[in-house]
Amino acid sequence: MDWVISDELSLTVGHVVGWVSAGAMIIGGVIPYIPQYRQIKKTKDAEGFSLLVCLALLIANTLRILFWFGKHFEYPLLIQSLVMNITMFAMIHLCVRVRNKNQLHQVRQRIFTDFGAKNFWNWSDFHSYLDCMLIFTIVASILMYIFIEYIIFVELVGFMAVFTEALLGVPQLIKNYRSKSTEGMSLSMVILWTCGDIFKTLYFLLRSAPVQFWICGSMQVTIDLLILLQVYIYKGNPDTTRLGPHRID
Repeated sequence: MDWVISDELSLTVGHVVGWVSAGAMIIGGVIPYIPQYRQIKKTKDAEGFSLLVCLALLIANTLRILFWFGKHFEYPLLIQSLVMNITMFAMIHLCVRVRNKNQLHQVRQRIFTDFGAKNFWNWSDFHSYLDCMLIFTIVASILMYIFIEYIIFVELVGFMAVFTEALLGVPQLIKNYRSKSTEGMSLSMVILWTCGDIFKTLYFLLRSAPVQFWICGSMQVTIDLLILLQVYIYKGNPDTTRLGPHRID
């Protein structure tokens, strides 16, 4: 009788731990962006945050959603991708609004239909970002529908999804290196990035997620640690790329 009770208790604890882990997986990726969002909103300055981070995550999570149709993985990972895309659009909306308000002079609107390589992902209209991702999603969905029976293509989409996500910290890494400063970047965001990526990588390993997931998760942790190293190296350095109190792109 005792062993039956013990087994039932273990099963209950296992279910609770599983649900908590799944919930942490879904919302854990969003939490690092809360302090950055609040900092931008409070300071009315979005120059310390690279919108290329949002681009990397939007592409990665859109591809991950499409990968699910070709090779089903756990629902928490699928839901996380949907939640993350919504979060990234919220970040973009705030940054675009703040940057437009900070312009000292009225400049020509930069929109997606200009098709200028120089202005790519640096538009002054939020709808341009929506249009860009809509077109990307439609094209990627058509390709997945056509080649879904080809396992090599499906696995390639999965690899591209997690590899793109693994590189999401690179734009911030480069931005910090060029300016020799981490001014305007939320340290809390990077610390939460690191903690979240470590948890996520362990989750991938323990839940036997596709191999692409935990390999690229390890890459993410490495990049996070490099950004934290920049915080130490560039501590106290002002952002030398600014053109006065407000920068006009």
